[in-house]
Amino acid sequence: MCGVTGFLDSTKQMNADSLRSLAQRMTRTLQHRGPDDSGCWVDAAAGIALGHQRLAILDLSPEGHQPMMSANGRYIIVFNGEIYNFLELKQKLEQLGHSFRGHSDTEVMLASFCQWGLQSAIQKLNGMFAFALWDRQERVLHLGRDRLGEKPLYYGWLGQTLVFGSELKALAAHPQFQPEINRDALTSLLRLKYIPTPHSIYKGIYKLPPGTTLSWQGGADHSLPQSYWSIKAVAESGIADPFLGSEQDAINHLDSLLQDAVGLRMVADVPLGAFLSGGIDSSTVVALMQAQSCQPIKTFSIGFQEDTYNEAQYAKAVAQHLGTEHTELYVTPEEALATIPQLPTLYDEPFADVSQIPTFLVSQLAKQYVTVSLSGDGGDELFGGYGRYLRGQNLWQTMGWIPAPIRQTVAQALTNLEAQSWGRNSHHQGQTMLTKPKLGKLGYTLNRVSELLRAETPETLYMKLDSDWQEPSKVVIGGKEPQTIFNNQGLWATLPDFIQWMMYLDTETYLPDDILVKVDRASMGVSLEGRIPLLDHRVVEFAWRLPDAMRIRNNQGKWLLRQVLHRYIPPHLIDRPKMGFGVPIGDWLRGPLRDWAEALLDERRLQQEELFNPQPIRQKWTEHLSGDRNWQYSLWNILMFQAWFEHHC
Repeated sequence: MCGVTGFLDSTKQMNADSLRSLAQRMTRTLQHRGPDDSGCWVDAAAGIALGHQRLAILDLSPEGHQPMMSANGRYIIVFNGEIYNFLELKQKLEQLGHSFRGHSDTEVMLASFCQWGLQSAIQKLNGMFAFALWDRQERVLHLGRDRLGEKPLYYGWLGQTLVFGSELKALAAHPQFQPEINRDALTSLLRLKYIPTPHSIYKGIYKLPPGTTLSWQGGADHSLPQSYWSIKAVAESGIADPFLGSEQDAINHLDSLLQDAVGLRMVADVPLGAFLSGGIDSSTVVALMQAQSCQPIKTFSIGFQEDTYNEAQYAKAVAQHLGTEHTELYVTPEEALATIPQLPTLYDEPFADVSQIPTFLVSQLAKQYVTVSLSGDGGDELFGGYGRYLRGQNLWQTMGWIPAPIRQTVAQALTNLEAQSWGRNSHHQGQTMLTKPKLGKLGYTLNRVSELLRAETPETLYMKLDSDWQEPSKVVIGGKEPQTIFNNQGLWATLPDFIQWMMYLDTETYLPDDILVKVDRASMGVSLEGRIPLLDHRVVEFAWRLPDAMRIRNNQGKWLLRQVLHRYIPPHLIDRPKMGFGVPIGDWLRGPLRDWAEALLDERRLQQEELFNPQPIRQKWTEHLSGDRNWQYSLWNILMFQAWFEHHC
């Protein structure tokens, strides 16, 4: 795991020393991603500069140093990630006449490009990666990103220069970088708590979409990403070619796939462990790790004193059953709160998933013992684990048959009733504290039902269920929601089932832009490599061929994954309602975080910054403080932007 950055200046006006100096400046911003080694490579005649910060995982010798040149001298690469099937590829390449100096996956990757070419070689890679590949022969810069988006890569043009980097801070170190807030992207942050691909918080800077490459030779024309793999195609082909075997066949096949995916991700020349929450996904990963290890696997979990958020006791029970070397840390509210000032630096693009806090804490814990940690992310999207899938389907079955005009009329009536209940609550300030929350909860429920009734299709219903602000363009001054897969039906997969569509959309958006961003920044913030076996593309492709009944059965998701897990862990240790990985942020905003939040949400400050309309923000803040409503997620989205803006602008 590493950090990559660089640029291609098509004017070719910088000398080698200037190119190297600038590349080193950009590279140093990524030192946390790779503290073990640093390197730059430049070619003044071409205007190209590549920079790399290395976290040494495979081949700890100098032979793994980057930037790395191919054996034939044609290619130079900077690469962040791991190629898990590199030993298999290396064997094939040796049979074709290739020889290798060291035993790094980077060298195998370069030889693959030499042998098969970029587009054919990338199809053979099983891994997580973001890379920049300079073709010295054709004078073309290629950028590439893995299939699911595990590793980040930003890019953009600054005049006639293409810049790129693992994180925005590297691009911001370029002297031509002119930060301008993308107000349209900001509206997406308010709705979703993250900024969806391909957009970023800055105008003119983009995220390279998962499963794509981008090639540029210089000049005025800006290249567009080209897809080599897409979850849309995988979902559609999986539905068209379903798995026809028996349930036992499916269990056996998934077990075999996961054993191989986990085993490949256990290859490392440094200490390795796993995050363990005690849930289905992480328990499956740890069980398969322990089944393939002669020594106890190191596992890590975070606990909280609040029972609603604490899964540590379940993780401990699973660890004891499997015989892992388990480490748990019960975090005090003070320790959790102390991480908040670090968030704008860790996530140098605004990011507001509150589980960023415990994810960072468990990464800190693991880093004390290991350099690589496996996690169970991805299981919910692939095997129907989120409760919102069933809720969304049941809601639409309940209301979808009602003619739209009637739904709209009822929605408006509920809105009026909600306003009346809030008015009564505001008027009767002398009521007991027992009555006020009841009125507030009633108002919130009426508001929520009203919003859902306005949904015209099952797809818009799902987006309303998953939105923290229903009309963010009314909050961001001069902002409108950008074109994304959410509002462009032409980008949607053609799927026959609503739950399938929700799973597909989450894999296309929420997984890479929220879950994987959170894991990457939290782990790399402490120089820890995270690996995710469930996102092996072979597992993803098989999951999409499964009949619905093998994913969701008896109103419970992950049926097939559970059957695999039951081979290793008895059901009573893991079959329980899903908890998630959060913190009591709503209570903290009324308590220890109140002064911090009040300063960031100050009405005069909001007016001076001219980014947000203060009225709806102040209203939600007032309602939240009073206990009438719980607007924790809506407010956290604003607060995370404000904290980021204070730090970066």
